[in-house]
Amino acid sequence: MGVRRDARDALAAAGVRPRTRWGQHFLCDPAVARRIVETAEVGPGTRVVEIGPGLGALTDELAARAATLVLVEIDAPLAQRLTERHAGNPRVRVVQADVLDLALDRLVPEGPATVVANLPYNIGTEIVFRLLEARRHLPRAVVMLQREVADRFAARPGTPAWGAASVLVQTFAVVRIAFGVSRRSFLPPPAVGSAVVDIRWTSEPRVAVADVAAYRAVVRAAFGQRRKMLRNALAEVASTLGGAPDALGRAFHAAGIDPAARGETLTLEDFARLTRALVAPADA
Repeated sequence: MGVRRDARDALAAAGVRPRTRWGQHFLCDPAVARRIVETAEVGPGTRVVEIGPGLGALTDELAARAATLVLVEIDAPLAQRLTERHAGNPRVRVVQADVLDLALDRLVPEGPATVVANLPYNIGTEIVFRLLEARRHLPRAVVMLQREVADRFAARPGTPAWGAASVLVQTFAVVRIAFGVSRRSFLPPPAVGSAVVDIRWTSEPRVAVADVAAYRAVVRAAFGQRRKMLRNALAEVASTLGGAPDALGRAFHAAGIDPAARGETLTLEDFARLTRALVAPADA
């Protein structure tokens, strides 16, 4: 395959070998790159942040279409290569840094931007949660993830993939899987399949969450041990939030939720209602 050979040559020229610890699997399929950029609807008015551009398969497409493009690359030789490649384009800026060390809300001071990226697989979930925190400045993300992780973010209640990550992300976003991507589209090929996820963040929760910290604690506890019934899974967090020994039982009653249910059966609205009942007991 010619594009894979070109990718190998580009890595050799840059003196770079893919690093497992950075989750480097370089996209080398131009058709997939175009489809990602089209899914993100990048045009002349779009500001874009690309995380982990690597060899620049997505970058070339984005640089040709976006109003401005900020590239965040941890690998110094690759960052230098990108800087040289786009030196003639004043709309492109390269930031050589670990994305987890950056203040993402300050990357594009000109205004809101879309994140378009093939995320490093080892920190993909962590980056998505960082994007959640920066959602007012980065209101949309079209990103490649491991298929299992993508399925988790886009899962629906009652399905095996529905978990804490699904609930916490979907509380602040509408998530859909745009399309799957073959292992053959990367160098080196990852051990698992991949998918592109379209995440559209909302500035406020999509359900009535008054206390976000309490809501997160309840959700995480509910899925901490998936086989536990909610009355057991939430016992510790309930003692922290509700105080009284019978607070959890009263909260289940007030929220209309079966204490013998398990976390994977609850919807966003259920979690929000249960948290409100725990934080503000009916007789408070």
